[in-house]
Amino acid sequence: MFFDAPGPKPLASADAEVAIAALLVRVARADNHYDLAEKQRIDSILARRRGLTMEEAAECRAAAEMIEAEAPDTVRFTREIKDRIALEDRLGVIAAMWEVTYADDHRDPDEETMVRLVSGLLGIPDRDSALVRQKVLEGLGSAGL
Repeated sequence: MFFDAPGPKPLASADAEVAIAALLVRVARADNHYDLAEKQRIDSILARRRGLTMEEAAECRAAAEMIEAEAPDTVRFTREIKDRIALEDRLGVIAAMWEVTYADDHRDPDEETMVRLVSGLLGIPDRDSALVRQKVLEGLGSAGL
């Protein structure tokens, strides 16, 4: 499995994206309600991040769903990402997580708490996460959520 590599050598791009996809799935499932809007948003994010077709993105999401379901904790994903992905890209991961959080046009405290937890684990200060969240909400046209 891609998390077994010792030391801080970079993850392959595809492996890093699977870890990120698993985090997106984990956020979407945080409220025990994982719906089509969230799946479609994850697919859209994955397609946009790596230039995948929607079919390829859906396959990546499906693999991430299995990996996420088997992972005992969130730290497993975040440790690998923090050690191997630049800060700028980690901010993009947080933005994607906020997008998934609001994909169903519902503000859920469990999903928001999960994003805040992951932000901290990825070394992103609360203030930066809040700024990213605000930009995402503005981009979604959902500032009133």
